[in-house]
Amino acid sequence: MQPHAHADASGASHGTLKSYLTGFVLSIILTVIPFGLVMSGALPAGWILVGIFLAAIVQILVHMHYFLHLDTSSEQRWNVMAMAYTVLIIATLVGGSIWIMYNTRIRMMDASLMAGTPAAPAATAAAASRDMAGMDAR
Repeated sequence: MQPHAHADASGASHGTLKSYLTGFVLSIILTVIPFGLVMSGALPAGWILVGIFLAAIVQILVHMHYFLHLDTSSEQRWNVMAMAYTVLIIATLVGGSIWIMYNTRIRMMDASLMAGTPAAPAATAAAASRDMAGMDAR
């Protein structure tokens, strides 16, 4: 019996105890790194966010390789292509949704808020009710 991963007749590969432990240890490390970045506060918030995203991406790749056994071998090529297509569709849906929500928020904002100037005092509820009362008297 070979000590490395092998494939059965259907092309599905199986890992060894060593590969599963390697994946587990890498997953633990990639979980501790963002936790340490946040708890230490040694970097600016933007860099911490970048570190979290990079660790998440690498952790996804570790899980795909060590636990799902997806690699670039000829037996797994269709699985990898299906996974890439899924990631593309999810990125399009999430990115498009964020883009639509951002544009809707910008278009719904008051012009004074967009210019950075304070709103006029007449925009308060009390002033608006006084204006309405004045309109009824005319």
